[in-house]
Amino acid sequence: MNDLVSILTPTYNTEKFIRATIESVQNQTYENWEMILVDDASTDKTVSVIEEFTEKDSRIKLFKLEKNSGNGFARNAALDKASGKYIAYLDADDVWFSDKLEKQIHFLKTNNQPFTFSYYDSIDEEGNNLNRRVEAPQPLIYKQLFFCNYVGNLTAIYDAEYFGKIKLESSEKRQDWRIWLTILKQIKSAEAVPESLAFYRIRQNSISSSKFKLIKHNFGVYRNFHRYNFVFSILLMMRFLFTQLVIKPKYIKKV
Repeated sequence: MNDLVSILTPTYNTEKFIRATIESVQNQTYENWEMILVDDASTDKTVSVIEEFTEKDSRIKLFKLEKNSGNGFARNAALDKASGKYIAYLDADDVWFSDKLEKQIHFLKTNNQPFTFSYYDSIDEEGNNLNRRVEAPQPLIYKQLFFCNYVGNLTAIYDAEYFGKIKLESSEKRQDWRIWLTILKQIKSAEAVPESLAFYRIRQNSISSSKFKLIKHNFGVYRNFHRYNFVFSILLMMRFLFTQLVIKPKYIKKV
């Protein structure tokens, strides 16, 4: 029997997008999964939409937080509920291709790897394809990841039996990048499935759409996660910005 995949999806006021996200999971050709949604005290109809699915599909599980606690806290709460061999991530506004899990699990098993990710395409808030594909170095080594997060959160899968459940402080920003750094520090390098397997939704009010906030949170990775002093963290951020502006664009393709 195929190994269980636990899909972690924190939600907060995503009623506009969550239906498409859940349906993309239900459409997977790999069927042994559980989708764990933790709602972070939404004030819109997100919970009502999710409950339409939980009533019909037992693989979809909803847990509700009593107060808004942040995306990291909700993701950790979902991880606590996970029982799968594999942990996968999918934010509440992104969408998977129907063969995403099948191809990645096959890749992991065939290559005897505990972690992988894939390329991904971008869509706008209305779901229109922006014809923009984000790729990554092959293989991706720790030093490259240290200066740029090439791993799309919506594409990553790791073996929880190999690493254990990787939980970080829920208050930390760029939690996803910190998880991949933790993984690659242990295994040194990783390979992506060399094709796009998901759509990343670009939203106007997302953290990643604010360049200032992104720089601030990335600085926090060097200062608080790696524990470098202030001056050295500034120097690392300069290298990060060079990678972001000069090197990473080489891996962004028009399709």
